[in-house]
Amino acid sequence: MFSLVVRFDLRDEQAAAGFDQLVSETAPGIRESEPGTLSYVVSGVEGAPLSRVFYELYRDKAAFEAHEAAPHTRRFLAERDLYVSETRVEFLTDPHGKGI
Repeated sequence: MFSLVVRFDLRDEQAAAGFDQLVSETAPGIRESEPGTLSYVVSGVEGAPLSRVFYELYRDKAAFEAHEAAPHTRRFLAERDLYVSETRVEFLTDPHGKGI
């Protein structure tokens, strides 16, 4: 498995609306054409209305790389900076080696 968490801090309320729209346009491509994407969860952050957190779980690193190369993801990556003031990416590891 290969997983990561990404936090996006958005510029303002208008940027948040645009970002959320971009996410909603990107999600169908992920669901419909990425069998190696096991989970792709987008959440708001309690107490931080201009922040979004993505939790992404892939079958393996190759599935993540396929996700990054997909046209819908390339569009998201090209347009997200219109809305985002800061991005933090953390690649996760299983500290116990068991996946549970």
